Amino acid sequence: QLQLVESGGGLVQPGGSLRLSCAASGFTLADYPIGWFRQAPGKEREGVSCISSSGGSTNYADSVKGRFIISRDNAKNTVYLQMNSLKPEDTDVYYCAAGNYYSQYGCGGMKYWGKGTLVTVSS
Repeated sequence: QLQLVESGGGLVQPGGSLRLSCAASGFTLADYPIGWFRQAPGKEREGVSCISSSGGSTNYADSVKGRFIISRDNAKNTVYLQMNSLKPEDTDVYYCAAGNYYSQYGCGGMKYWGKGTLVTVSS
């Protein structure tokens, strides 16, 4: 069964940090660029960050640049999103997805999606 599972979400105070994980089962994560997306109820989904299949290239939305870091460990079939200096406006459900291609604008042709993990930034 092809599956992506996110973990690591939770409640954090403004200025705090969280690390999200995206683990794959049933397929080899190293074959795909991986993107992180976020979406709140009633809002459009936003691309947060993308990493190429090798991990050699990354890009970020302007809203998170300098605060979030995406990385991958292909040996563990896992991609991470380190989120620092969190703000209340980062509150969202975060999803990871495996795509068909990577470009300077982000991941595209998203093929497999996880079910999401909730991040709440609040004092």
